[in-house]
Amino acid sequence: MASAAVSTQNPPPILQRISSSWSRPGMSGVAPPRLPSAAPTLRSRPARLPEVKGCLAGMWRKIQGADDWSDLVEPLHPLLREEVVRYGELVAACYKAFDLDPRSKRYLNCKYGRSRLLQEVGLDSCGYEITKYIYATPDIIIPTQSGSCCGRWIGYVAVSSDEEAKRLGRRDVLVSFRGTVTGAEWIANLMSSLTPANLDPHDPRRDVKVESGFLSLYTSDDSTCRFSQGSCREQLLSEVARLINKHKEEEEEMSITLAGHSMGSALALLLGYDLAELGLNRFRLQREVPITVYSFGGPRVGNTGFKARCEELGVKVLRVVNVHDPVTKLPGLFLNENLRALAAGCDLPWSCSCYAHVGVELALDFFEVQNPACVHDLETYIGLLKRPKLVQIHKEGEDLLAKARTFVSRKKPQPWPWQDVARQVGHLVQSLSLI
Repeated sequence: MASAAVSTQNPPPILQRISSSWSRPGMSGVAPPRLPSAAPTLRSRPARLPEVKGCLAGMWRKIQGADDWSDLVEPLHPLLREEVVRYGELVAACYKAFDLDPRSKRYLNCKYGRSRLLQEVGLDSCGYEITKYIYATPDIIIPTQSGSCCGRWIGYVAVSSDEEAKRLGRRDVLVSFRGTVTGAEWIANLMSSLTPANLDPHDPRRDVKVESGFLSLYTSDDSTCRFSQGSCREQLLSEVARLINKHKEEEEEMSITLAGHSMGSALALLLGYDLAELGLNRFRLQREVPITVYSFGGPRVGNTGFKARCEELGVKVLRVVNVHDPVTKLPGLFLNENLRALAAGCDLPWSCSCYAHVGVELALDFFEVQNPACVHDLETYIGLLKRPKLVQIHKEGEDLLAKARTFVSRKKPQPWPWQDVARQVGHLVQSLSLI
């Protein structure tokens, strides 16, 4: 059985139905008049926190990146920190609810129904209602104990309740993605060749390129899977458009928040770009619903053309990264935005092949000698953000790796049982090689 990638030359019926109910300005390819400047890369110093001024409802646009988080990242503003932690926990719920028991009927899918998930993972008071589960299909078939179907649960779409909307200052449509778990996803992540995104059939933009493995996961469809309802892309565009359509008549502020860890952050960014490129976040006299991506330990997704187009469309991205996390350096270990900067911005033959991060960076700094895999662990990210005084390495000017080497040199060498060695090496390899 082979899965087929969704063709973007002839949009599937579900996208035709969506587009027919929306006003889509700029289909001729003319860029929106607002051209935000390139988002800076900043490093946080969360040990020195400012006084909390105002409430979330009064400054939600700034917290969602309306001005690229100016004066909020360094030092890290308490309200922004709370929001980053909150969205991180909503992403972590995907891992907690993912069924890894081969004996289970729900193996490699969600353990719980939509109405129970948040309660089962301890987030029953988070103020969101899950409206749809999302399934993704890597364009690679790896047989499993539950059959050959490779459509797997990847996350969920949710919307804030009336009470939560009052606290937030707007109705928030949330999409949450987990990171890599299955073998097919690992292989898809290693397909690090750039390919045109070509998500808008009316305006292909051949200069906008993304990593082929992420695009395959986003657009491929396995119609034989019992959970499948089209590609990951079709499911997401349909549900997000439905929720915006449902609430746009209520004369209330709205936001679209896309959050993910590792591979999930790549899918979140692809979705944010797709929604903005198709104009699905615009309605009624050019009113625009802001799109914000919270990326935790995310890799690069596309080339410099993709980065420029995301900024042009106003897609805001806050990249929460550990400076020692190798996943955030991939793909494009050598061909990346830094190499292009060395060429003084000149358009060389290989410029379009350079990967580039999108958005503002919120940098953490942690490493554990006895568990090197923690550098990419979402729970560690969240834990440190909850206790910001522990993240002081850059403020103090200390090199964490140097401290680690000193720690190891002072320890009396002791043989590890082979099981521990295998486990630690396995964790490190997963962090270094698999997104």
